Amino acid sequence: MASRRRPAAMSFVERHGLWTGEQKRQAKDAAQAIKKNKLELVRFSFADQHGVLRGKTLLAADALAAMPSGVTMTTTLLAKDTAHKTVYPVFTAGGGFGMAEMQGGGDFLMVADPATFRVLPWAPNTGWLLCDIFFADGRPVPFSTRQILRDALAKLAAAGFDFRAGLEVEFHLFKLENPRLALEDATWPPRAPEVSLLNQGYQYLTESRFDQLDAALAPIWRGVAALGMPLRSLEVELGPSQCEFTFRPQTGLAAADTMVLFRAATKQIARRHGLFASFMCRPALPNLFSSGWHLHQSLLERGRKVNAFAGDERDGLSATGVHFLGGLLTHAHAAAAFTTPTVNGYKRYRPYTLAPDRAIWARDNRGVMVRVLGAAGDPATRLENRVGEPAANPYLYIAAQIHAGLDGIAQRRDPGPSADTPYETKAQALPKNLGEALAALRADATFRKDFGAGFIDYYARLKEAEFARFTAEAGGETVGDVTAWERNEYFDLF
Repeated sequence: MASRRRPAAMSFVERHGLWTGEQKRQAKDAAQAIKKNKLELVRFSFADQHGVLRGKTLLAADALAAMPSGVTMTTTLLAKDTAHKTVYPVFTAGGGFGMAEMQGGGDFLMVADPATFRVLPWAPNTGWLLCDIFFADGRPVPFSTRQILRDALAKLAAAGFDFRAGLEVEFHLFKLENPRLALEDATWPPRAPEVSLLNQGYQYLTESRFDQLDAALAPIWRGVAALGMPLRSLEVELGPSQCEFTFRPQTGLAAADTMVLFRAATKQIARRHGLFASFMCRPALPNLFSSGWHLHQSLLERGRKVNAFAGDERDGLSATGVHFLGGLLTHAHAAAAFTTPTVNGYKRYRPYTLAPDRAIWARDNRGVMVRVLGAAGDPATRLENRVGEPAANPYLYIAAQIHAGLDGIAQRRDPGPSADTPYETKAQALPKNLGEALAALRADATFRKDFGAGFIDYYARLKEAEFARFTAEAGGETVGDVTAWERNEYFDLF
C-alpha cells in the first residue's frame, strides 16, 4: 500500500497571509542570492520605538527557514528608553501595557520584508533584512513604528495621494581616539567615546574642507551606494567634522527605510575604519554646531502620479499644498515629540542659526520651519520641513507629517502669510524642551485619533521617563548648554 505523504506544515507567513505575491517572489530571489553569494550570516533587524535597529544574526542555512517562519524577539525591547532602561513593569499583569502579550518578557516575531534584502558590502559574507513585528496570533504589534507609518500611508492613499520624500541629513564624523572599553567605563549608559576632529570647519561647502574628509567619507558613501540607497550628494557643512548626505526622492515607506539603514550603515562602516559617526543633534564637544534633518515632501495624485502641490493658489502651491502646509504648522508643537524626540534636539532651536525657533513658513528662506520650494506648475514643488533632528525615528517623523497634512487638507487650514523675516515674525515658539513637546502631543486630538490613543500614551510614557531621568540626573559637567548626561545618553546610540 503506497504511503501517504503528510502535507508540509504552513509557515507563519502563510498561515496569516503576511506577504503579497510580489514579496513571495522577492523571498525566492533573496534565498537564491544567499546561496549564490555563499553568505554565511544574515542579520534580521527591526526599527524599535527610537528608530534604532535591533535584531538577531542567523547562520545562512537557518535564515532561509526563518524568512517565512519569523525570528523570536523579547517584548521587553519595546518597553525601553534610550538608555535601555525598562520603563514598563513587564512582570506585572499585562506588563504595564494592559496586554497579556506584553507581560513577562515573552516573545514576538520578526518577519522579514523580502523587498529589503541586501548583501552588506562591509561585513564579509553577510546579508541584511528589515523586518516587521507580529504577535504569535499574526496580529501586528501595535507599537511597531514601521506599521504606524504603513497605516498613515494607507490613510493617505484612501484620500487619493502617495507620499514622496527626499532626505537631507547632517551628522558628525570623527576620528575615534578612545572607545572607552575600560571596565570603569561600562556604566549604564556607558561613558561616551573620546574623539577628535577630521577638519576644523567654518568653511562651508569649500572644496578644501571637503577634501580633508574625502578619504574618511569614501568607504561610507560607497557602502551606502552599494546597498542601493538613492544617494545624491555628500557635502561639507559649516561646523567642525560636520557633513551632510542627500538622497533622491522616494515614495511611500522607502524613504523611512533608507534613513534607518543609512544611519546604521554609516555608524558601522565608520567604526570599522577607526572613525566615529554620530547623528546626535548637538554633541557635548567644544565648538560644534547642531545637525538637522530636513525632510523634503510632496504628495502625488494616485493614478496620474502628478505632483499635487504644484499649482498657483498661493506662492507656487496648489490649494492642496497650501492646506497641507497649514496642517504642518497647526500640529508643529505636538509633532515635535516625533521630529525632535531627544532632550538634546531642542537646543538647536535658536534664532539666527539657520534653524527654526517658531512654527512659520516662507518661500525659499532657511530661517523658517517650512520652506516652500518650486513655482507654479513646477513638478518639483515641495515643502522642506527643517524642524527635525537626525536622531528622529523616521517612521514616526513621516507619519506625523502625513497626519498633520491630511488634517490641514480636511480642515482647509490656512498657514498665514509668508514669514520673510523669520526671527522677527510674531508666532508661537516651538517647544522649549522635550517635556513641553510631550504635553502638546498628549493634548493633540488629531494625533490621538490618527496614531491611536494607545500608541500616543505608550510613546509619551517612554519619553517622559527619559525626560524625568534627565531632569533628575543631568546636573554637573556641561559643554555650553549640553550636559554630560546627553553625551552619554545619545552620542553613541545615535
